[in-house]
Amino acid sequence: MQTGLYVAVSSQMALEKRMNTLADNVANSSTVGFRSTEVKFNQVLGDTRPTKVSFVSEGKEFLNTNNGGLSQTGNQLDFAIKGDAWFQIETPGGGQALTRDGRFTMTETGDLVTLRGYPVLDAGGAPIQLNSQASEIKVGADGSIQQDGTQVATLGLYEANFANGFSRHDNSAVIPNSAPEPVVDRFDVGVMQGYVEESNVNPVQEMSQLIMVSRAFENISALMRDSETSMSEAIKTLGGSK
Repeated sequence: MQTGLYVAVSSQMALEKRMNTLADNVANSSTVGFRSTEVKFNQVLGDTRPTKVSFVSEGKEFLNTNNGGLSQTGNQLDFAIKGDAWFQIETPGGGQALTRDGRFTMTETGDLVTLRGYPVLDAGGAPIQLNSQASEIKVGADGSIQQDGTQVATLGLYEANFANGFSRHDNSAVIPNSAPEPVVDRFDVGVMQGYVEESNVNPVQEMSQLIMVSRAFENISALMRDSETSMSEAIKTLGGSK
């Protein structure tokens, strides 16, 4: 059994997964509120008696929770979150997703929605309803929304544990496998009105890693070709030595 080839294949599978995540990160380097995807690889020991061989695991994806930079827009319906928390929105399928993209708008009926028209939810999970006839909207650091001096709603801020996995939804939105919880009594989390959060992707760094991973993939492919050639030559030599 050509154990070396199996080890090389496991490496290529891991490298391919990393290339896909890096390419997705680079593609979303300008996406508002986007959090990059990282991959953690582990060593897997194969029982190939009399020796044990180390293979590369396929890798487990995790979310980079570092904050992106802030850009001031001056728009009263643009919001950025300070700290580790998320806005919650309702998806067309009736489920909920989390997002750091705080570019919201208001419908003619006063519904606060995302740019794609998804309702923005409060801390109780209900869609936020505003007064479309009010002249000014002010949002406090705690997410409280005031119109004409009266509090009418509160932006819901949620925290989530992504250790059990997650899925992507419409660019910067994510759906954690574990249910998110409203933020309670945390002074390190707040809302900034008139700002949006940029992607936390460093495109130069991601491109550099993408080039390195691509080269590693090509090197392993070359080694596999050399190994197959050596094996073929050995078989021919041994077969002709009778």
